[in-house]
Amino acid sequence: MDRDYQYNYSALKPSVFNAEGRERKARTVLKVCQDYLAREDLTDLTLLDVGSSSGIIDNLLADYFGTVFGVDIDEPAMAHARETFAKPNLHFAAGDAMALEQDDASVDVVVCSHVYEHVPDASQMFREIYRVLKPGGFCYFSGNNRLMYMEPHHKLPLLSVIPRPMAHYYLRAAGKGDFYHEKHVSYWALRKLCEAFNFSDYSARVIAEPTRFGVDYMLPPGSLKHRLAHFVARGLPWLTPHIWVLAKHGQD
Repeated sequence: MDRDYQYNYSALKPSVFNAEGRERKARTVLKVCQDYLAREDLTDLTLLDVGSSSGIIDNLLADYFGTVFGVDIDEPAMAHARETFAKPNLHFAAGDAMALEQDDASVDVVVCSHVYEHVPDASQMFREIYRVLKPGGFCYFSGNNRLMYMEPHHKLPLLSVIPRPMAHYYLRAAGKGDFYHEKHVSYWALRKLCEAFNFSDYSARVIAEPTRFGVDYMLPPGSLKHRLAHFVARGLPWLTPHIWVLAKHGQD
């Protein structure tokens, strides 16, 4: 079976319409962007969200950025976003992450949050992100690599770790689908995909300061979970979820 887009992902995963969860993610995006730029006012910036889905994240970000574009291959999700959220600086369109409609060097910030594993060719997606960014612009990237115990989409232990042919059988045996679509790669392969960018790893910082970056709902400060996550993030970065800032070179 060829691996293509999941054109109806929002129908498969209704959690993308969970406003509370999506707004929490949006606040983390906002806090990282403000920290990276060392300023709170972002109203002079244009942001593109690649993998916008339900539009909830972009609706919140539009209160802080000058212009926000949300793009997703899922046309029903984009229709929902257009019908639900109306702000003069907020725009949604169905589109392909591997062939973005934006002009070269036209946006200041790209958000790519837990998207790469769904895209048929992640390397082409990153090339497109680099293309549309202005020199000195950056991508907020978040995602997992394949070295994780619990696969987050299907909640099956080690699903992303085992060879993909076995993963398809595992998924079927568990009654959770016929084909394991998501394709996570190793930490090192993911770094290779991003090699064109200047790289800043925010993962350990976000975990170290959960309140500052809006993740204290997952990692209550001082809790055992927080201390363990901080230990892993500092010493074993390939075992932790990633939050990276990927900056385009100032002169291209």
